Formats: sequence, C-alpha cells, structure tokens
Amino acid sequence: MSWPEFWIVVLRVILTFGLLLVVTILNVWAERKILAKMQSRIGPSRAGPYGILQTLADGMKLFFKESITPRKVELGMYVLAPFLAVIPAFLIFMMVPWGRPFMIGDHEVTLQGADLNVGLLFILAMSSMAVYAVILAGWSSGSTYPLIGGVRATAQAISYEAAMGLAMVAVVMFSATQGDGGTLSLAEIVERQSGTWGDLSPALQPVLQFVPRWNVFPQIVAFVIFFIAIVAETNRAPFDLVEAEQEIVGGFHTEYSGIRFAMFFLAEYINIFSMSAIAATLFLGGWNGPTFDGVLPGFVSAVLPTIYFLAKTYFLVFLFFWLRATLPRLRYDQLMQLGWKRLIPGALGWLIVSTLVISFRQFGPPWS
Repeated sequence: MSWPEFWIVVLRVILTFGLLLVVTILNVWAERKILAKMQSRIGPSRAGPYGILQTLADGMKLFFKESITPRKVELGMYVLAPFLAVIPAFLIFMMVPWGRPFMIGDHEVTLQGADLNVGLLFILAMSSMAVYAVILAGWSSGSTYPLIGGVRATAQAISYEAAMGLAMVAVVMFSATQGDGGTLSLAEIVERQSGTWGDLSPALQPVLQFVPRWNVFPQIVAFVIFFIAIVAETNRAPFDLVEAEQEIVGGFHTEYSGIRFAMFFLAEYINIFSMSAIAATLFLGGWNGPTFDGVLPGFVSAVLPTIYFLAKTYFLVFLFFWLRATLPRLRYDQLMQLGWKRLIPGALGWLIVSTLVISFRQFGPPWS
C-alpha cells in the first residue's frame, strides 16, 4: 500500500466516525423535539438555539460525572461490557457506503469505511457481538435486576436476529439476479439498484421509467420484517423490555453510571442510525437518486448522493421515533410470540416464495 492510499484509508475512517458522532448528537436532539411535538410538550429549548446543544451538555455531564463501581461486580467484565457495546456499533456502520465514489488525483475515494466482499456477514457478526455486551453487563454487575435484564435482552436479540438474517438472505438472492452472480458487498448491492425498472423492460418502459430500481418494491415483505426486527434489535419501543423501568429498575445497565452508562446510551443511538442506514442501503437504493450532471454545479452533484442517503436513512430513523411516541410497550410473551410465531415463519415463508419466483424467472418452470 502506497502512502497516498494509506492516507485515503485514514481519511475514510475519520469521516465515517465523525459522521456517526455528529448524527448521534443530532438524533438525540431530534427525538426529544419530535416526541415533544407529538405529545404537546416543549422539549429542550435552553441550551443553544432550539435546545440543539442540550445533547452535548448531557454528554459532558456524563463524561465528568463520577462512575460508581459496586463492590460485588466482576470488575474485568464490568469494565469491558460498555466497550463491547460501542465498538461493534461503530464497526457495523463501517460497511455502509454513504456517498458516490470520487477521485482525488489518480486515486478513487469511496465514502465507505471498508468495502468487504462479506460485508453483510460482518454486520451479522458484529450485531451478535453486541449481545455479549448486554449479557456481560447484566451478569457482571452482581445484582439480580441487571441479570434479569441481560437474560431478557439476550433472548430478544437472538429471536429477532434470526428474522433479520432471513430477510437479508431474500435481498441477497434477489440482488444476485440483477448482476453477475451473488454478492455480500453493500457497495455492489447499491450499484445494482441504480437506474429505473423501465431499464429492464422495454415493453413497460413508459410506465416504469420513473420507478427507481430499489429492492423494496419486489421485496416489500422482507423490508417490513427487516424493519420490525431492527427495531427489536436496537431495544427500542415498543420492544424496549430490556429497560422496562417499571419492572426491572433500569435493565442490564442499572449498576452503571457516568461515562460507562453514556457508552451504552451512545451505542443505542449509533445502532438506530446504523441499522436504518443498512435498511436504506439494502432496500431503498442507498445513495442512488436522480442525477443532475451538467445542470447543477460539480460540487453539488458530488454531494447530492450523500444527501439522498441521509434523507432515506432519516426517514427510517423518524419511524423509530414515531413508533416510540405512539405504540405501548408489549408484554414479554407478546414479544416472543411475534418473533418466533410470526416474523421467523413469515421470513422463512417469504424466502421460499422468493426462491421459487427467482428460479422460475432464471430457469423456467420445471414442467416446461
């Protein structure tokens, strides 16, 4: 690797981490303001214009607040758990392309932390790693309530991660028909969603020429299942039973305070944005959108794909906030029934249907 290539990699990593930190601050502020509007409250309004610095003030408070360590903790695991929550949250977003590649001299710069050919498998692996943070935090705290919250969170994550993975498989299978074979690279999946559906069918071109070639249209069932699963994976309402305050005090992080608690809080909001970005990438075309090359200035044309990506991602993030403002929390038996009796069979059934349809399109029906 040459020095210019090395510095381009460093630049990509810094931009990715910087973007995550900025959007996390904005997400917390936006959630407070949106929920306040929906529930006829004021929301943050004192720190900075429209209260936009309130999140920064809360972060500084937690950073300087004393961290109290209970006497009966398993110290090594107790300290490690917050890092196991934050690091996978950052690494998941590293796989997501958030803009169109561009050139710096003779070198191409991709707006993506890393483009692995097994990107989706890496995302599933990091998502599973985050489960360890929850169960270790609950177990190592040396208290009954965090342990119950950790066990509850682990069961929930395992249940909905299965449905999420099956929904991903349906998208991967369909994307394989849109290019040269299958791929697990998110950048390649985005490329295969460029253009419109009219490009594939000359007969229907007048009707479909304005319909973007996004996976959400043929894979709408997989999209619905995937979105429900990521809401549960991020422990958000109405699936926030791991932090059901009226039942188990504060869940798995009851015994955490100061910066250690802030790391769990940071991981949750990073995961909201990261999972929404993955959904936008897999189903909504990622950074694809109308191009205005030659009409708009060059800088605007270069930034426009990132704007498309952020607009799609924030549409899904808004749905997270909307669900929290409107739906009551499920009972735990309802949560388990939805995961095991509805989403997993539904995702498996849709995968079978998708397999049959794709096979008929590629090879024709077996009786022909």
